[in-house]
Amino acid sequence: MKKLLCYPLTIFLAAAVVGCGAQNTVSPAQTANTAPKPSVQENTQEKAKKQGFITVGFANEKPYAYATPDGKLTGEAVEVARVILKNMGIQEMNGVLTEFGSLIPGLKAKRFDIITAGMFINPDRSKEVIFANPEYSIGEAIAVKKSNPLQLHSYKDIAANKKAKVAVMVGAIENDYLMKSGVAKEQIVTAPDQPSAVSALQAGRVDAITMTGPSLQAMMESAKDDKLERVMDFKQPEIDGKSVRGYGAAAFRKEDTAFKEAFDKELEKLKKSGQLLEILKPFGFTEQELPGDMTAEQLSKG
Repeated sequence: MKKLLCYPLTIFLAAAVVGCGAQNTVSPAQTANTAPKPSVQENTQEKAKKQGFITVGFANEKPYAYATPDGKLTGEAVEVARVILKNMGIQEMNGVLTEFGSLIPGLKAKRFDIITAGMFINPDRSKEVIFANPEYSIGEAIAVKKSNPLQLHSYKDIAANKKAKVAVMVGAIENDYLMKSGVAKEQIVTAPDQPSAVSALQAGRVDAITMTGPSLQAMMESAKDDKLERVMDFKQPEIDGKSVRGYGAAAFRKEDTAFKEAFDKELEKLKKSGQLLEILKPFGFTEQELPGDMTAEQLSKG
């Protein structure tokens, strides 16, 4: 098994492992020597509050959890967890970098206490861990020329208008989604990358472009072209009878039910206050990527 590496949130001259964006950071080694010894009865949340930090597992993947060029750990999952944990009285997070496929085994082996990697909730994973309620959702999105001249609001709308052409990045899953939604092969224009797809729309070679919501939002913000617009009422495709929209959340060990429930309560406050959207926005998320009323319990059943 690959060795797990402690990943610093900010690189200091001492090159020590530090807490996630907090002041007066403490390394796990230092804490082990100075923090009060937890009793056997203490749960994970109580232990973290007492020692002043908690250890989180993440995979280096944008926009969920990743390192900036200056060594700071950030991402939507990290920033959502940062706010929630501080509200719960846990001031710092220590990040443990590992491969995505090793996150659940690492959590169960107690190498860290929460997974903050934007992990999608599904029935198979829910057999191994318990998920908080979702903090975001991701589906497909399209952009068109301003005012949406062909009135394209779904992949089926594209399929119904045989003159409509849509650009998609070569090899992207959207190719399959489009064809399974009835879009003809000759209507699909493949682009080598996402910026090239945007250029095709700007030049009028296609009538729409499609990619995941956050990716499209990032492309739109980069293009800064007021002659283009994202279709905000886009209807998500259903493939083989199921929506392609996925929902991501923090994950906990099965025995940490109380911790997970406390986390959910704080997350619900962020949703109701509008603060959740403000945390998500810098990472390319919009109102379209909010999780709504979907729960982990619903998603765990498939």
